[in-house]
Amino acid sequence: MRLNFKDLIIFENDDYIVINKPPYIASLDERQADNSQSILRLAKEYSDDAQLAHRLDKETSGVLAIAKNPAAYRHLAMQFEHRQVEKRYHAVVNGAHDFEMISVYLPIAQKRDGTQVMIDRQKGKEAETIFNTIKVYRNHTLVECMPVTGRMHQIRIHLVCLKAPIVCDPTYGGEYIYLSDLKRKFNLKKDTDELPLMKRVALHSRSLTFKLLNDEIIKVEAPYPKDFDVLVKQLEKFS
Repeated sequence: MRLNFKDLIIFENDDYIVINKPPYIASLDERQADNSQSILRLAKEYSDDAQLAHRLDKETSGVLAIAKNPAAYRHLAMQFEHRQVEKRYHAVVNGAHDFEMISVYLPIAQKRDGTQVMIDRQKGKEAETIFNTIKVYRNHTLVECMPVTGRMHQIRIHLVCLKAPIVCDPTYGGEYIYLSDLKRKFNLKKDTDELPLMKRVALHSRSLTFKLLNDEIIKVEAPYPKDFDVLVKQLEKFS
């Protein structure tokens, strides 16, 4: 099903478009899929000179900023480079955790096959993320993640360092979450397999705060997509 780009927009002016990116769509064109949709391709159909100022992993939903002209792109790209953009993500993690401005400052290196990243104190690139607990459930926690740097899979790997892998993230040891884990008297219909409450990494780019060209500071917040919202509501209901 083809996405309607206009439906994704949560902020727009003459210089920027900010969207709530759905999960399962790549930020940039993928090499192996010539005809697949990408946010960049859809954005260029909407605004000819559109350029992505940053990117989100394919499975990650949430706030994504797009520049509509070269001056706007340079302005925001410099803010990212100088770490002046405030990025906040929400994640559901395995285990009950009490994080209060916990900083993980550990360098990250990418494996040769490109599928995973790992902590590498010798060859890794500088990486820092700050974590806060939003809500503790029985065996899970909703966490706010504030990446200071922007390395690949940074939030996911830093949460593993805190023994709090993101649910539904088997790449980094995050377990799938089922309704039967939460609901005590859960009865599955005979001859059916139970499906997880969420099929992707439970990570959502919640908000982005940056300066417009006139130096006005704006904060754009993205509501949870349906799958993330259902997961959080089920945790609330049965915790």
